[in-house]
Amino acid sequence: MAFESLTDKLNQVFRNLSGKGRLTEGDVKTAMREVKMALLEADVNFKVVKKFVSTVEERAVGADVMNGLNPAQMVIKIVNEEMTDLMGSDTTEIRFEPGREATVIMMAGLQGAGKTTTAAKLAGKFKSKGRKPLLVALDIYRPAAIRQLQVNAQKQGVDVFALEDGTKPARIAEAAMRHARENGETVVILDTAGRLQIDEAMMQELSDIKKAVTVHQTVLVVDAMTGQEAVNVAKTFDEKVGVDGVILTKMDGDTRGGAALSIKAVTGKPILYVGMGEKLSDLEQFHPDRMASRILGMGDVLTLIDKAREALDQEDEDKSRDMAGRVRKGKFDFNDYLESMKQMRKMGGMSSILSMLPGLGMSRDMLEGAIDEKQLKQTEAIILSMTPQERANPKILSPQRKFRIAKGSGCDIATVNRFIKQFNQMQKMMKQMGGGGRRRGRNPMAGMFGGMGGRRGGFPF
Repeated sequence: MAFESLTDKLNQVFRNLSGKGRLTEGDVKTAMREVKMALLEADVNFKVVKKFVSTVEERAVGADVMNGLNPAQMVIKIVNEEMTDLMGSDTTEIRFEPGREATVIMMAGLQGAGKTTTAAKLAGKFKSKGRKPLLVALDIYRPAAIRQLQVNAQKQGVDVFALEDGTKPARIAEAAMRHARENGETVVILDTAGRLQIDEAMMQELSDIKKAVTVHQTVLVVDAMTGQEAVNVAKTFDEKVGVDGVILTKMDGDTRGGAALSIKAVTGKPILYVGMGEKLSDLEQFHPDRMASRILGMGDVLTLIDKAREALDQEDEDKSRDMAGRVRKGKFDFNDYLESMKQMRKMGGMSSILSMLPGLGMSRDMLEGAIDEKQLKQTEAIILSMTPQERANPKILSPQRKFRIAKGSGCDIATVNRFIKQFNQMQKMMKQMGGGGRRRGRNPMAGMFGGMGGRRGGFPF
């Protein structure tokens, strides 16, 4: 995630505070200096950092904190609250027009920010909520831009309106609105052209489109990896054209993430969504409180639940409940393994799931060390090399069968034996946990996730 380095540094500050027992005003000031440096290194706007640190420090040296039973936790609570407030406090939704009038959303942004892909992601979101979106191709300059929109729209199962006869974007938008009215489309998403940098021609074209059709929401798409430049771009677009909200893309990359902490404070415009990957499903509603929790290493279970609801259909939920019952009884088999792999891929993969769980304290490097995707694929190949009877009843796996499985999966017999042994051990452990036989003091979450897809095994439960 974008804030990984910031999360690690803030956690170190909080660990230092927790180790002191009672805090002095000097302890708080020292901690705030370290927080200030961490935020600046994350490319957060300097004025925003200065105000944020000042507010936190003023609250943290109050009598309620300094004389409390656990002042370090109170400081963390204050940082969490102020960070949430910095990013907007409340979740902001795209507003839809009442009745039968189609809501028109104009997508704007620089070239390379991911505007066309984000437009298709939005269309998929709206379709899943029962609306009928229409994507409109207004980027008539970039080679293959229209084709890119058409391919992504087809994947999302939504319509595209395009004219490739040299018609001006404003006139295309007018024709698209007539098409939407005739076909009952309820959301019209205008994918406009971008530029390598802001210029008057682009701004004029956006203004012309707004004059030609009624645009209800102007959404700016900015690349989070550009840091403070993303904030400057947002400010300029708002001044020239007017912006109602922002979508941050590439938040899953190695960027420092300062844009997310600065945009609302500098421009006053809310962040609507964040792009967390290249898949068309990798677009998350932006919740300031949840993002603050993720930045502070507290996990984000609510977003994980939302992702599960979106990714898993009713059949998947029924299978999950059945699997949970078999897991508790220690009766799960290799078919259950394959089903769990399928469901986790829908939710973004094992690393994505673990990164949202609180208390694991795992950075990207730690996750990559613990979750070996290549190993997971190998163990999946081992299971796919089994017959249906062998998957349902691992006890019948004789040495001869194991040799055949090893050959079919492209690995040696030792790897197959090791995997099956670990599978049997996992069965016993899950049966003990499900039957109340868990040893006192053992962390069940750590037990469940220890060794999943790691260097020695590949269990996704």
